[in-house]
Amino acid sequence: MKLLIQIPCYNEEKTLPVTFNGLPKEIEGIDTIEYLIIDDGSKDRTVEVAKELGVHHIVRFPNNRGLAKGFMAGIDACLKLGADIIVNTDGDNQYKGQDIEKLVQPIIDKKAEFVVGDRETDTIEHFSASKKLFQKLGSWTVRVASKSNVQDTTSGFRAYSRAAAMKLNVISEYTYTLETIIEAGRRKEAISNVKIGTNDKLRDSRLFKSMWKYMQRSASTIIRTYSMYRPLKVFLIIGTLLFLAGVLLGVRYIYFLIQDSSAGHVQSLILAAVLMLSGVQAWMTGLLADAIAANRKINDELLYRVKRIEYDAFKEMNEKSAYLLEEIATTKEN
Repeated sequence: MKLLIQIPCYNEEKTLPVTFNGLPKEIEGIDTIEYLIIDDGSKDRTVEVAKELGVHHIVRFPNNRGLAKGFMAGIDACLKLGADIIVNTDGDNQYKGQDIEKLVQPIIDKKAEFVVGDRETDTIEHFSASKKLFQKLGSWTVRVASKSNVQDTTSGFRAYSRAAAMKLNVISEYTYTLETIIEAGRRKEAISNVKIGTNDKLRDSRLFKSMWKYMQRSASTIIRTYSMYRPLKVFLIIGTLLFLAGVLLGVRYIYFLIQDSSAGHVQSLILAAVLMLSGVQAWMTGLLADAIAANRKINDELLYRVKRIEYDAFKEMNEKSAYLLEEIATTKEN
């Protein structure tokens, strides 16, 4: 069984050596461990440092494309390299490398397809009280949206089985953490939580400049992803609220008309009609969106099958290349 540990990096020449040195060199149940970094357009010596450290594989972007793009590029490369398990960690040494063994164990034991490291954010000293509160609220919201039991939904320390990794389709250009959990939950994948530790902070987060900006983007991601998987429910709720508001305004108009037949209140009647028509239109949109969502499920399944054929072909080719190289080396020795 082959494990590939991927590390998205952006200007991590100072923190990468600390992160890399903490990674496991062997794990029981794993035959081969390899390391891969995704250089997201770094302006420093991140790539040179990675080569000096002995990182096996490097994926490079000519310019900064964001965490989500880097994550998916790493997943693509790991699958092509024949990974049976993929672990994602950060280049800032936030997570403890020794916890990777705990992270992959549920997949080795075939008890899970997707494992998320739970940082137990309440215990992290450098997290402010407001950040801890928002982390809890955000994680609860994602659990409801995904119907999963993930405790720390923003944790980037996670492991995927080969099959689960092939099913990943990230649309967001901001971050992958929330979207992938909602997707996995709605696909009813076996998701597991593992309690992990964190290291002392070496630098500030580059993902967001302010807590409010992060919350806005996270809320947008949750709403959009949930709407993609449950559009009928979303539009039925919106349509019902609009229709009821129109009915209430209509009842109000009739009430005042009975009280005073000379009263106008035509504006209320017009607004009531508009709201009720908007509600009906939202219901119709929901039905159309539901048909599109059903088609998307079929497309996802087809895409998974295509990916499996492609990545398995790469894996077989890599295994044959490794076998030939071993044969050549053995021949030379003899």
